[in-house]
Amino acid sequence: MGKWIVCAAWPYVNTIPHLGTFIHLLSADVFSRYLSLRGEDVISVTGSDEHGTPIEVEAIKKGVPPKQLTDEYHAAICNLLDAYQIRFTNYTRTENPVHRRYVQEFYRKVYDNGFIFTETVNLPFCPKCGRFLPDRFVEGICPHCGRENARGDQCDSCGRVLDPLELKSPRCVFCGTSPTVKPSKHWFFDLPKFADALDQYIESNTELPENARNFSKRWLKEGLQPRALTRDNRWGIPAPFPGAEDKTIYVWLEAVLGYVSAAVEWAEKNGRPEDWKRYWFDKETKNVHFIGKDNIPFHTIILPALLLATKDPYVLPWQVSSTEFILFNNQKFSKSHRIGVWMDEALHIAPPDYWRYLLIALRPETKDANFTWKDFQARVNADLNDVLGNFIHRTLTFIKNNFSGSLPAPGELDERDNAILGRLRDSPARAGAYLDQCKLREALSVVIDLARDGNLYLSESEPWHTIKRDPVRAHTTMFICSQLVRSLAILLAPFLPTTAESIWSQLGLQGFSASARWEEAGEIRLREGHQIGQPAPVFKKISDQQIRGWDRLGQDFN
Repeated sequence: MGKWIVCAAWPYVNTIPHLGTFIHLLSADVFSRYLSLRGEDVISVTGSDEHGTPIEVEAIKKGVPPKQLTDEYHAAICNLLDAYQIRFTNYTRTENPVHRRYVQEFYRKVYDNGFIFTETVNLPFCPKCGRFLPDRFVEGICPHCGRENARGDQCDSCGRVLDPLELKSPRCVFCGTSPTVKPSKHWFFDLPKFADALDQYIESNTELPENARNFSKRWLKEGLQPRALTRDNRWGIPAPFPGAEDKTIYVWLEAVLGYVSAAVEWAEKNGRPEDWKRYWFDKETKNVHFIGKDNIPFHTIILPALLLATKDPYVLPWQVSSTEFILFNNQKFSKSHRIGVWMDEALHIAPPDYWRYLLIALRPETKDANFTWKDFQARVNADLNDVLGNFIHRTLTFIKNNFSGSLPAPGELDERDNAILGRLRDSPARAGAYLDQCKLREALSVVIDLARDGNLYLSESEPWHTIKRDPVRAHTTMFICSQLVRSLAILLAPFLPTTAESIWSQLGLQGFSASARWEEAGEIRLREGHQIGQPAPVFKKISDQQIRGWDRLGQDFN
């Protein structure tokens, strides 16, 4: 049994997550559930990212304290996680006292180790508002791609990380005034000192996907620069350095430490305050991150360098599963323009497992993926209802109606029987091989393909005919189909937990979460005479009329 730390990108709580953000939380949940079914020792952590200028900007515009805003969104996200059956060992927040304490202690250690220095820099300053304009306090034209409305920390269009002074035609986001330039003393992390160590880490880590590897190598090739640790804003964690009393820690270099602080908090809650070190300080622990491609450098460059700077034996990210973007009708998600689907709204449309399936089936593991209502309808109707649901319901209702719900004894197996049983035996290893590589979409396809094979086997075997002329043949067919249904319940559990529990119950089995094990999906476990439960349709089709109504989603649910 190995030890695992499963991490999801911290959702930024200036709004409710949309599909593209939610997928990282879901991916971490799927992977953690899979590891648990394998009997692995796993902790999963993330939380609400509350600090930084975007929160402060929105709070100022709404005329409320930032904490009031983040309290509201944090509670909403926690409720959404429950609704979608997404579970973490610890889902926390950056306003948690443990996180604040850990971040300050962490950076004091890095400072004492000599990897932080000060420098007076020129920064944009709004003479009208009387404030410095860090990060998202200023917007302008991206110097790299030329797109409008690039922010002072990053361009959403090309993904480049920016310095506010790089922007062309900058303006204050509060009043629109063109800023002046004013000196300010700041603290910097000496990132270039870790260039060689990071290069070795990137080159030696064979688990990094191609997009993460290429992105990281580009950063290294361009040459690492010191990273500003502090900001001239009020909302955040106070910088712990001498003379930095009016500064806060830059949110991008604060939140990445939350993966560790969340584990610290979990250990303290359990009364074993040193227990987090069993994971983070064990070189055998595998540390897996589920993020978007725009966050790659902060997980493959910044976080590893920071951990190295402590001189403590932290494990570095082992796998960074970085997805491309999910588009909505070929457009980027935009709350202001009502482009996309948000996860609170999605619950008004379809059950949570429908969305869990859609997001994993659509997961953009190698290239951007496009969401449309037609595709959603097609995937639900074809994959969930016609393939998976149809096979399960046909199998269980036939046993209920023809054998009084009692599993018949099989007879001699023929070539077709042995072929489908071979598929059953291989399925945990086949799906598991993809999951081990964080290829969740491919793993889910293996499960759906097993249901598709089951449907074909059932149709070709024709038990509704053979039960009259060759009852033993019909008995054998349904005995095998019931084993397939049981296997599907286990294999589906990481992806569709509510559906898996329902199938388990319909099979007349109890205690799924306590008894099911991944490898048992490849075994024959149901015996002659086993009494199944009450069959019921697992899924429902989505009509054309329904999706026409969903095109008015923004109007209906605002």
